[in-house]
Formats: sequence, structure tokens, C-alpha cells
Amino acid sequence: MGLVVCKLNELTEDTPFEVPDPGDPEGMESLIVIKLGARIVAYRNICPHAGRPLNWAPGKFLYAHGQLVCAAHGASFRPEDGYCLGGPCRGASLAAVNVVVRGDQLYLAE
Repeated sequence: MGLVVCKLNELTEDTPFEVPDPGDPEGMESLIVIKLGARIVAYRNICPHAGRPLNWAPGKFLYAHGQLVCAAHGASFRPEDGYCLGGPCRGASLAAVNVVVRGDQLYLAE
């Protein structure tokens, strides 16, 4: 069935949600999950510019003008596809994670 990422009721529209990466056996990495209408996207919480997490504190992200912003160097990403619109890694993208909804939970796609 795959690994559980989170329950759907934990997600709020247009709000980045941090969860431990269930695919990381060491438990050191996390994912960013964003509900965009009927669609849910997930990315590895790693900025392509410097390889650090995008959040400024655990579970706390900068999300302004419909863009996810890296707290370290200000790179801004489109939530729909993770594409960097501005900042030091312009033109790069966040690493997408394939997820699937089953019942009331979100799973890593197999």
C-alpha cells in the first residue's frame, strides 16, 4: 500500500505542511506538502541552491504572494510545480515526491 505521509485532515488549503519523510530510513529528511484545491503536491524540503531546508523553524515556512520562499536566501518557488521563479537558484526546481490519496490519508506513490 505504500508509506503514509499524513492524514488529509492535517492539510489546509495553500499552506505548506512539513512532515517527516517516511522514505528516509534515518529520519533526518522532511517533505513539504501543499494542498492546492483538489490537487496535493509534495517536495523534498531541500532548497536546490544551498541544500538546506526551506523552513525557518520546524514546520514554519514563508509563503507569500502564492509562492513558497526559502528562508535562507529568498528563492521563491511556484507551489504547483516547485519551479524557482526568483533568487539564487532561478530556473531550478524543488525535488517532487509522488504521492497518492487513498481514503483519508496521503501515501508515497509506489
